[in-house]
Amino acid sequence: MCGGFTCSKNSLLALNILYVIVAFILFGVAAAANAASIVTSLSLVTGIIVCGVCLLIISIVGLIGASKHHQVLLFFYMIVLFIIFIIQFSVACASLAINEQQQQAFAKKGWEYSNNSTKHDAQQFFGCCGFEKYSKNITTEMDHPTCTDIKNKDGKYCCGDPASADDATCCRSENSTSCMCDPCMEPIQESMVKGQNLVGGIGLFFSFTEIIGFLIAKQYRHQVDPRANIQSLLR
Repeated sequence: MCGGFTCSKNSLLALNILYVIVAFILFGVAAAANAASIVTSLSLVTGIIVCGVCLLIISIVGLIGASKHHQVLLFFYMIVLFIIFIIQFSVACASLAINEQQQQAFAKKGWEYSNNSTKHDAQQFFGCCGFEKYSKNITTEMDHPTCTDIKNKDGKYCCGDPASADDATCCRSENSTSCMCDPCMEPIQESMVKGQNLVGGIGLFFSFTEIIGFLIAKQYRHQVDPRANIQSLLR
């Protein structure tokens, strides 16, 4: 880390430009991970998006404070940046630490609270039918919309010919032999794991750069602008 006034100023400006890019990466990747899961309500991924938005706002404050050497803005920038670091670090670690049982619980809750249109989109996207075991799909919360127009990964309809398929029996019984689609729990969970690992890894990596920004801002805030000294001598 350089110690001169100009070097600290340029480093802080460059770092905040990086934060703008990082912010777009954070909520861009998080939004994509959230959309890929379709039916899951991932509060941790949402937390990363919020951190990205906050980082974007505070980076703009940092750019203004660094360019003008504004003491109040720099102090505000330091405090908020450190808070963002704590939140982002915690959320990223939580995203990476979720176990299989918790992932299944998240996916199940997401399915329960999703409407039929969202469930139908999930079935089409993953080529599956229902959420878990077919005998559990008939409950009110875990019910699924029709699978007669859903194709599996091999391109075959879940219930055979859509014109003659019986939605009342197909893929709604444990003993159903006519269903050619697997339940959706496994592909949804796999999508969740990929999204959480990606978002958590990116969030954790870039959270450490915020400590660097905090230290540079602290150093820069206590430095004296040499141009101000020259102007005072000329008076």
